Amino acid sequence: MSDVQAQFATLNQTIDPAVADAIAQLIRDGEDHELNRINVLDFAARRGLNEERVISGFLHASRLGLFDLTWNVLCPGCSGVLDAHSTLKSLRHDDYHCGLCACGYEASVDEQVEVAFTVAPRVRHIAAHDPNTLPLWEYFKQVFWSSGVDLNQESFASLTDEVTLDAMELPAHEKAVMSLHLPAEFVIVFEPVTHAAQFIDVQGEPTKERQHLSLIYNRQHTPTGTITMQPGPLRLSLENQTEVRVLPSVFVAAEGLHHLIGKRKPFLTAKRILTNQTFRDVYKADNLNIDQRLKITSLTFLFTDLKGSTALYERVGDLAAFDLVRAHFHALLEIIASEAGAVVKTIGDAVMATFTRPEQALAAGLRMRAAMERLNEERGTKDLVVKIGIHEGPCLAVMLNERQDYFGQTVNIAARVQGLSTSQAIHVTSPVISAQAVEAILQKAEITPIQKHAALRGIADKVVVYEIP
Repeated sequence: MSDVQAQFATLNQTIDPAVADAIAQLIRDGEDHELNRINVLDFAARRGLNEERVISGFLHASRLGLFDLTWNVLCPGCSGVLDAHSTLKSLRHDDYHCGLCACGYEASVDEQVEVAFTVAPRVRHIAAHDPNTLPLWEYFKQVFWSSGVDLNQESFASLTDEVTLDAMELPAHEKAVMSLHLPAEFVIVFEPVTHAAQFIDVQGEPTKERQHLSLIYNRQHTPTGTITMQPGPLRLSLENQTEVRVLPSVFVAAEGLHHLIGKRKPFLTAKRILTNQTFRDVYKADNLNIDQRLKITSLTFLFTDLKGSTALYERVGDLAAFDLVRAHFHALLEIIASEAGAVVKTIGDAVMATFTRPEQALAAGLRMRAAMERLNEERGTKDLVVKIGIHEGPCLAVMLNERQDYFGQTVNIAARVQGLSTSQAIHVTSPVISAQAVEAILQKAEITPIQKHAALRGIADKVVVYEIP
């Protein structure tokens, strides 16, 4: 049996068989471009597969060596890939600059870092393994733009026919000239390999005299500049000083271009991966560096604690109490995973978990409460009383005690809100209750939240909280 066959055999034993079959078929029959920077959410949707199972499947397949996992920093404006990293540890703290949008951004892991999968070269060689050999427009599609840009055959016909004035492949250390006619529009000379851009504001009276512009491409990220020219002929002199070919392209920055790159589809974000239980379990050592701090602008935290666990041990004895606590943990962890959350840590009889959206956390909390009632009924006891708190907000992803963790006031508030419960109740904060999907869940369950003003330890002002009775 070959190494690849052995990897597939292991994968079949590890993940959902339907997902394993779909991955195998993709590797065997997929077009080259379908195996580069795979958008796993799109993959799941096209095949009618469960998203969480597909994410888990690709993570396991990547860990086995079938795929290379990449963390791509995206421009929030055009969704171009500003940098690609093989590990989250190499994500920089400084700004990433997009020449096409002429803006700098500090990478957050919410919607700005895409997680994608490319088939490993030893499994199947595809054209994108040698990106400098890709045809010009395939380079734009497969390398420059992210998997979240919804590019199809019609889109590219629009790009090449309506938006582009001219484009070329310029070999390393070569010079070339473009001769073109400038329309009375805003024009961008953009080069996707070096991410260099020159803006041309074409205005005024048309001219018949040839205008001249010279551009040099190197690896220096010079600021995007704007010059003013008149409508009419342009001689564009280009020089490539890099070691690879470059792809200078002249775009009309009109409605067509904005429409083209404005068509988006969901993609797998770093935030979602960091709150994925399979990733936390499989990639334990590959999360963050000890000194790394990644900003997350919105994450939902759920804290639980078992009420009166110390008294429980005294009342029913160590063995019976341990059995109850273990059953409680098993139920909670299963619910968290099934609602697309991840356990950050357990502390004694308490659980800290994260979710990408508030409604996922609330759904988990409601199911946890029901699960404890069932366990109590099954065992003829009333001892399993879980206090639950949920809060949503910004935080930092960090490494603490060799484990990915979270830091910030959002975490502190979530933990304190959990402490407000004295019975099997759920307490949530205003950001959670104001989420539209949360409101829909409560209406469907015919639950009316009870508003309170609570003083939380370590928090200066009183906080508005809502009890979910």
